[in-house]
Amino acid sequence: MRLDVEPLDGTGAIIAPVGRLTLTTAAQLREAVDDLVANGRARLVVDLGRLEFVDSSGLGALVAGLRSARAAGGDLRLANASPQVATVLRLTNLDRVLRVHEDAASALADG
Repeated sequence: MRLDVEPLDGTGAIIAPVGRLTLTTAAQLREAVDDLVANGRARLVVDLGRLEFVDSSGLGALVAGLRSARAAGGDLRLANASPQVATVLRLTNLDRVLRVHEDAASALADG
């Protein structure tokens, strides 16, 4: 998996995982979120548009990222979920915890 990170203003960033978010790559996402939060970027959007697959470890990394961001006074939102990823989020009820937006711009604009 590759992670593309686009810093925004002083407090935000868009993280775009490319490939598969699984047991072997979840730590990579956790590390990226922790680094961003440690550097004062706690308003995060994870753009799932190029994510092909996510397993339970990947979902755990997203939830851990949400906790990290909120502990720092920010938030983590999801955007652009593929039908497969959206189905996994819905089946696990994580779509109630991790709000999914149509795109990164709407995720950033939402409250």
